[in-house]
Amino acid sequence: MQLPKHFKIIDLALQYKDTLIIGDLQLGYEAVLHKQGVLVPPFQLKDILKRLENIFKKTTAKRIVINGDIKHQFGSISEQEWRETLQLFDYLLTKVQEIILVKGNHDLTLGPIAKKRNIAIVDSYTIDDVTILHGHELPKKITKILVIGHEYPAISFPKRPGEKYKCFLLGKWKRSNLLVLPSFNPLTEGSDVMQEHFLSPFLQGGIKNFEVYIVESGKTLHFGKIQTIKKL
Repeated sequence: MQLPKHFKIIDLALQYKDTLIIGDLQLGYEAVLHKQGVLVPPFQLKDILKRLENIFKKTTAKRIVINGDIKHQFGSISEQEWRETLQLFDYLLTKVQEIILVKGNHDLTLGPIAKKRNIAIVDSYTIDDVTILHGHELPKKITKILVIGHEYPAISFPKRPGEKYKCFLLGKWKRSNLLVLPSFNPLTEGSDVMQEHFLSPFLQGGIKNFEVYIVESGKTLHFGKIQTIKKL
């Protein structure tokens, strides 16, 4: 099963025609770790901007959709989230004509930040027969292709313990093609799909027939189906 027509993977971003899609940035995560006693330098936004700069060298996209969880904290907005989210918006507005924010489960308090740059927040965003939604809830309307985040997919290999790679997943959900985005957050590799413990209701039926596209050092490698990888 190949990527649907007009789709391509560019590092950790997915492009459909002139629209770039990323998800799960989790800005402000370092501040939360600091409160938990885990001291990490504040490099997250710097790494995200560097990665985006490399992606924009390979695309002429006019629009970017951030597919949920742009910030980390649920019920409040930290000083770091205010500052870094606005810095991200200002950077993206130099690259694209439009920013679309799809609400994720971490984005309950995103509204005041988005309002500062007059950016709308939506529950989902549809282009042609493609619907982009975060993936923590099932949609009311189903289109031919669905693009979700939320799951942070990554994959390990039985004969290479200790190694894990961020990946895109491509499979079927009901009558739709389902594309699952990896996390854009540099502080986490993600959840190992080989363990099959899923957050998203879209994946509760299992993913053995899903295709895996691994992202490593900016390159995309197609590894085939999950059930085939388990036999390696």
